[in-house]
Amino acid sequence: MSDTLSETDVARGESSWTPTDGRLLDVEDLQVEFRTRDGVAKAINGVSLHLDEGETLAVLGESGSGKSVTAQAIMGILDTPPGFVTGGSVRYCGTELLTMTEKQRREIRGPEISMIFQDALSSLNPVFPVGWQIAEMLRVHRGANRSDAREAAIRLMERVNIPGARQRVNAFPHQFSGGMRQRIMIAMAIALDPAVLIADEPTTALDVTVQAQIMALLAELQEERRMGLILITHDLGVVADVADRIAVMYAGKLVETADVHSIYAAPAHPYTQGLLASIPRLDQKGQELAAIGGLPPNLTRIPPGCPFNPRCRYAQDVCRHDPPPALREVRPGRRAACHFAEDVLADSAREFDHPHHLHGDGGEERR
Repeated sequence: MSDTLSETDVARGESSWTPTDGRLLDVEDLQVEFRTRDGVAKAINGVSLHLDEGETLAVLGESGSGKSVTAQAIMGILDTPPGFVTGGSVRYCGTELLTMTEKQRREIRGPEISMIFQDALSSLNPVFPVGWQIAEMLRVHRGANRSDAREAAIRLMERVNIPGARQRVNAFPHQFSGGMRQRIMIAMAIALDPAVLIADEPTTALDVTVQAQIMALLAELQEERRMGLILITHDLGVVADVADRIAVMYAGKLVETADVHSIYAAPAHPYTQGLLASIPRLDQKGQELAAIGGLPPNLTRIPPGCPFNPRCRYAQDVCRHDPPPALREVRPGRRAACHFAEDVLADSAREFDHPHHLHGDGGEERR
């Protein structure tokens, strides 16, 4: 490789990975456990999902539902011990990742699959300038020299709308606001032009205006690059305008999957129904917000039957004794893991009589 790389070479490497029929990522029956002093926590219990080129998949659920652990397992960055992948498959462009060596995974991590972490301040190194940290990706993976990598870092900072990028390239993380630090994390994540971007709670602790800016930026970058985006969040309001499909997680399992409009119009699982009911509605002013009673289960002592049954208004004896069914199709394109999904769906259709109630303009338009 020559000492000086062109601007195009620095920004984009040649990839030998080709999606099969547009499919970037296939996760099947993924299982992860954490072996602790208090017992074995079954963090992920058979998660299956997929991601296509240019698609946005939102993974929703409360804290502790397994969203971030799923992302870490896909990236190959679980702390082992105590975390162990005990089963399943993760395929990128048809190639199994779980059987790769760490060296092979490093060649995938960054150039092909990248991740935005939820706490930008703790994820950025406080003793190095932000430009140096962005440029490091290009020096390590693309062989760029220092000056080329620095110029590429400035362009990336400009691309994520950091004002005065050339003047601030040598600033340190603590000299930026929370929203600007999150933009720096995004610049690092897209530096190598990945095909898959995993955004783990990218708007946590940001005010509503900055949240909207970050989400608009991610949507714009995705459209430019045809990236597949996995958006991990607990906030249904954040994903209403950007997601194509939604996967809802509870106690380490997927409990419902559907396209975004179907989920918001009429959820088919009691947990999704509860999450949607807890969001403020523009057409219901002055009313108390609904809440899901109780707490998520301790993953070292998951209750028998359906893990959601202690909090579920539909629960019957079968839910307390028998495990929930696997995700099953209750309508075309709608899958739910509930014995009474059809009843929930029928009730939801009556209760959520304004299917786009999260939009101030009632908008059908997502993009």
